[in-house]
Amino acid sequence: MRPLNIIVLAKQVPDTRNVGKDAMKADGTVNRGALPAIFNPEDLHALEQALRVKDSFPETTITVLTMGPVRAAEIIREALYRGADKGILLTDRKFAGSDTLATSYALATAIKRFGNFDIVFAGRQAIDGDTAQVGPQVAEKLNVPQVTYAEEILHIDENNIRVKRRLERGVEVVESTFPLVITVHSSAPACRTRHAKKLMKFKHARTSTELQQLAEDYITLQNDRPYLQIEEWSVADIAANDELLGLSGSPTKVKKIENVVLQAKETKVLSDNDFDIDALMKDLITNHTIG
Repeated sequence: MRPLNIIVLAKQVPDTRNVGKDAMKADGTVNRGALPAIFNPEDLHALEQALRVKDSFPETTITVLTMGPVRAAEIIREALYRGADKGILLTDRKFAGSDTLATSYALATAIKRFGNFDIVFAGRQAIDGDTAQVGPQVAEKLNVPQVTYAEEILHIDENNIRVKRRLERGVEVVESTFPLVITVHSSAPACRTRHAKKLMKFKHARTSTELQQLAEDYITLQNDRPYLQIEEWSVADIAANDELLGLSGSPTKVKKIENVVLQAKETKVLSDNDFDIDALMKDLITNHTIG
């Protein structure tokens, strides 16, 4: 079996577990600066599937591709610590405000510049949008097969891949040829933890923009160790059409934003007997909390 060339699409997302009143801007876009940034959870599941393929075929190369501001390089380093080989940061002010259509266009254009690939792995959806649209849209723009809701890679040979999908009411096993896009379900195995040796190897990995803010000794270190260089691509680098990016290339518009803050105004202590549970259900139905 030949080594495979794998791309993992990853996204740095705001931690929606800490959403506050400043989470959204007036134009309907997410105020990412107001929320802690994390590695999108389902993209970590996708990375694990890529790493399992590499476990079986050690010469396989895994490249992590992410789009975002310079700070998004943090998740590329996180992926390197867990076993990825290299990373590409797609960053430019012209990408700001992109919806799923503009994002998938940018990612697909970058993948075309990347060249030959066998598998593109991505998480099923991101927690800041929950649309599950980017992966399938990338596949359509690349004109390659797609397998969604993947839970496990069952078999790979020279020409085909067999994948188990997790559906709402069961599972399905499908086969596809290469190249293809696979979006990974949250029921897939969780990503492995950082590897201590890889952490030490890649802890100084930086993009060119990050290097401009560092001391000379770090730049020397990068020159001596090329594997520490995280590639940084702009709109010009991927020869993308500006009109299809950012807000101008995003037909999705936010009509209204409403912040809902739940407050506990009173408490009720319940025992585990049937009478208390029945009384609670009646109260909830009466005040239209349920029903």
